[in-house]
Amino acid sequence: MGQFGNQPDFATSSIQEITPSDTISAATKLNGAVIYIGDNSTVGNELKIIPAGVVAPGGGFPTAAQGITFKGLGTGGFLPVTVDYVLATGTTVAELIAAK
Repeated sequence: MGQFGNQPDFATSSIQEITPSDTISAATKLNGAVIYIGDNSTVGNELKIIPAGVVAPGGGFPTAAQGITFKGLGTGGFLPVTVDYVLATGTTVAELIAAK
C-alpha cells in the first residue's frame, strides 16, 4: 500500500486486526504493513511502532528502545509509515488493522 511504483494505492492482502504487543519476535512481525487507526477516543492518540527494516545493533530483532511514538493521531486514518511491530507500551489508540 502506498505511493511507490511497485505498490498499489490500496490494501491487497494480509488485512488483519492486530493487538499491540511488547513481544518482538517472528510471530508478532507485521512485515512492512500499514496501520489503520479505528479509535483514538477511548484512551488517547498515540501509537508506538518499530518501522519496517529496523534491526538491533549487530543484527537480529529490534528492541523496544528503537520504537518511535507518533502523537496526535486521528480516528479513521492510516499511519503513513510501513511497520514491522506495534508496541503495547506507549500505544493508546485502539481498533488497529494492519494491511499490505
